[in-house]
Amino acid sequence: MLMTTQEVVAKIKSGATLYLAGDEQLLAQLPKGNWIGGTIPYFMDTDGGTFSQDKIFVQEQSAQIASTVIKNYGIDALPAIASDSPDDGFSIVIIPGMSAAHARYAEDAPDYPGLFMKQIVGWIAGVDLADIGKVAPKVYNGVTGQALLDQAVVLHATLLPGKMAVVGIVNLFEQGDGDVLRFETDGFTVENCLVNGKAKNFAAYLVDSEVDTLLPLVADYHGEMINVSLQRIDSDTGKVELYAPVFRGVEYRVAKPVTNYIEAFTARLPQNLAQPEFTCNCILNYLYSGLEGKRTGSLTGPVTFGEIAYQLLNQTLVYLQVRDV
Repeated sequence: MLMTTQEVVAKIKSGATLYLAGDEQLLAQLPKGNWIGGTIPYFMDTDGGTFSQDKIFVQEQSAQIASTVIKNYGIDALPAIASDSPDDGFSIVIIPGMSAAHARYAEDAPDYPGLFMKQIVGWIAGVDLADIGKVAPKVYNGVTGQALLDQAVVLHATLLPGKMAVVGIVNLFEQGDGDVLRFETDGFTVENCLVNGKAKNFAAYLVDSEVDTLLPLVADYHGEMINVSLQRIDSDTGKVELYAPVFRGVEYRVAKPVTNYIEAFTARLPQNLAQPEFTCNCILNYLYSGLEGKRTGSLTGPVTFGEIAYQLLNQTLVYLQVRDV
């Protein structure tokens, strides 16, 4: 829930372990303690979607965790996140948006050894949309008191015996029945693509086909729908900027439209889902679906510049739940 700085300080001093999100000016005031955090002023609170620069969003670690370790990971150390993640627990990762660490994790994480054998979630820190290009997102290691511009901060949690962590995603999008798109290079910037096997300039294709750029590209990874959202079409250079990388050899299609976000979201929530250990939702869902003041079930958390469920995701809600084995 959203709390005042004074309330968060009291929780930190009480010894609680916290996952925090808020404005840089607020997070910078907090004392050292067992917490991690990232900058963002958008949240899904108990009362609905909220923009706030005077409160901090707090997710408090539950009593089902035996121990935690908080570490920083520089760009070259990012593959160790998976190997350091406990077999009998989970890891929460926060990475500064628009940083080299963000790009490296997005492009390389699917190839990290053991990544999909662990329970790894997290989010990409951001800023007020009006401050993009003016203010850099930051992440915080509460144990050391560091504010980091180009490293990941990760909380590794080991569960009590008899408990297990389960990662879930809620993705409202599925592949449409339009053209099959393939790309010949990995990355966030695309110039050319294969449309039903024929080479075309991707920017020209999107414009000529009048593609709704609010809809993501969707890949089907063995039944799991993974989104790649469109950021900007530059007709002058013929290039398209994306919010997540595309990968060679993967088949993409433009998503089917979603007519009512709240109804679709509610329909896709797992039954009897209690308040998870951790939740985050995408800034694009917040913007495109007009979520300010609207509730997304019982799930609350930061609204982010990217979501992590093992790899980087777009336009997706991610949660982690602790259950009995």
